[in-house]
Amino acid sequence: MIQGIIGKKIGMTQAFDEESVMVIGTLIEAGPCYVVSKKQKEKDGYDAVQLGFQEDKPQRFNKAKAGLFNKSKVPTLKILKEFRADDADYNEGDVVKADIFNSGDVLDITGVSKGKGFAGTMKRYNFHGQPMSHGGMAHRRQGSIGQASYPGRVWKGIKMPGRMGGVNSTIQGVKVVTVDAEKNLLFVKGSIPGPNGGTVILKRTTKGDK
Repeated sequence: MIQGIIGKKIGMTQAFDEESVMVIGTLIEAGPCYVVSKKQKEKDGYDAVQLGFQEDKPQRFNKAKAGLFNKSKVPTLKILKEFRADDADYNEGDVVKADIFNSGDVLDITGVSKGKGFAGTMKRYNFHGQPMSHGGMAHRRQGSIGQASYPGRVWKGIKMPGRMGGVNSTIQGVKVVTVDAEKNLLFVKGSIPGPNGGTVILKRTTKGDK
């Protein structure tokens, strides 16, 4: 059994479960993904498959990557990701779809969070801020970052203004509500990282759902 798949975030919506309770969640296009290559325990030390997602123009790939796709007899694919899987379950050229998941499965979902640009400490780290009353002259400023005489420097890693967002982010324990195998769609509970249309990585987890 393969442990994950590559998908695309479509957007957030709401639906009603079997008990007529409204569930707010995210719709994901999970696959179809192609098996581009395989890792075997006898040769590589572990069993895994490399999946490809989202077709792209052949002229955008160098000869090495184009040769990899030609060998596996799959289209030229933009995104490649390796997942653990049993060696006997899949062969090069096979198609992996959303039906590898079932309702009730729990996943870890990784995506690139939305970029917020340069941000101050109140927005970036949820700092409280300084007094907002009349006479206060540093309402949203960070405040002191150093000491007097010892050690006389700024400690490494101190929280300061800077670039916010645009980093890999993982939400753990996301529950699969429904699976539409025909359209390769997953409806998962809650929100996931990234903008609509962003690429996400879905992996099985043993942790409980949130």
